[in-house]
Formats: sequence, structure tokens, C-alpha cells
Amino acid sequence: MAQQATPARTARLGRALGPEPTPVSGVVLLLPGGDEVSSRRPSPLVATASMRALGRRLSRAGRAEGLAAHVVHYRCRGWNGSEARLARDASWAADEVVRRYGDVPVCLAGVGMGGRAALRAGGHDAVGAVVALAPWLPEEDMAASPEPVKQLAGRHVLIVHGTNDARSDPELSFRLAARAKKANRDVCRFEVHSDGHGLHHYRDEVLALVEDFVMGVLFGRAFSRPVADALAAPPPLGLRMPLAAGFGTSLRR
Repeated sequence: MAQQATPARTARLGRALGPEPTPVSGVVLLLPGGDEVSSRRPSPLVATASMRALGRRLSRAGRAEGLAAHVVHYRCRGWNGSEARLARDASWAADEVVRRYGDVPVCLAGVGMGGRAALRAGGHDAVGAVVALAPWLPEEDMAASPEPVKQLAGRHVLIVHGTNDARSDPELSFRLAARAKKANRDVCRFEVHSDGHGLHHYRDEVLALVEDFVMGVLFGRAFSRPVADALAAPPPLGLRMPLAAGFGTSLRR
């Protein structure tokens, strides 16, 4: 009996988190973390769990405006050097949104290696906003080209990083943000003091910050004062904006 060929792995979108609105007028694509090098297929349950809280919060916040949130399930866990597989899967997902929903604004929101994928794929024509939480970025190497930022022109970009992150160097995300800000004023970066890679200590504040940013960019809601100030401030002020304890509850617009 002839051996059947192994089906090629493909990326896919998970089900919409929460009730899918009708019609859909905006989409957030949630990009889980990954590994620098790996050919293993990610666990769908782990991937969904890592982004579920953010996706559900955004879905609730934007339900009246028609926001849908989907987790992107990668072909494999690894970035894998020049293949940049997670970024390619993020671009595929943006194409899939256009196919399913038409010309609606898209936000790429990723964590860790998924944050790098969101930044790299941010140049897709459908993408208007990029959120990178504790993005993993490569060490700067004089012999290699720096992580690109030109694709972020014309997009609103939010980077959030804990100052005690031992897995993803926060200084690298600051340097990338500084380069991006030179060509794009709509870049801001918040620092979560004394928090680590998972941003667990100020989880509620981080979720509130992302909600504020995404609803403002995709649907024109007024930004909170800290977000508006961070976008307007020149470097380094708008790129080292401290995330205040209680953001989203004690702060008022």
C-alpha cells in the first residue's frame, strides 16, 4: 500500500472569543508566545489559555461596535530565523480576516514572541493597530540588520514591558520603539515597574490599558489621559511612560 503524504501544516483562527457580533466591524488577532527555534506544533489549549483573558475583555468592551477577537493558532511554535514563521502566520491571519469579514480594521496583539510577530506583521494593509506585550526581540548584532520598523508607519503602536523581565530584555523594546517613533508619531510604550515577563502583578492594569488603546484606535473612543499623553510626548518620555497602579479603576478620563 502506498504511503500517504503527511498533510502540510496550516495556521488557523480559533473560534471568536465570546459571542461573535453580527456584523463584524473590527477584529483583534491574538498572537500567543512561541520559541526562538522549534518545529513543534503548539498546543491549542495552551495558546488559547494564554490569551483568553485579553480576548474576552476586548470582546466584551467592543461588542456594541462589532468587535471580534480570535486567537491565531500557528503552524509551529518556532520563529525559526529568517523563516519568521510566526510573523508569516500573523499575516496569513490578517488575510483570512479580510476574506471572512471584508474591509474591517484589524489589531494584532501579541505576547512574547507573539509580540515580535505582531510588530513584524504590522505592515499588512488591513492592520491599523499593533499591541506588543513583553515582546521578545533579538539581541542587537552589528553584523546583522536591526529588527525592522518601517512597516509600522501609519499604524498606532503600543508596547508594554515589565522592568524586571528576565526573558525579554525591556531595553530592546525601548530601542525598537525609539527607532519606530522617528518615522511614526503614533507609537507609545508603557513600563510596568517591578513586573516580570508575564506581567502578572499588574494584570488588571495591563488589560485595561490594552482595552483603552484598542477601543480608541479601532472605534474612535477617546483615549485615557495617560495614553493620549504617551502618544503625544517626544522620546524618551512617551516611550518610558509608567503604568500607574489602579489604571482603569482609579484613573478617570
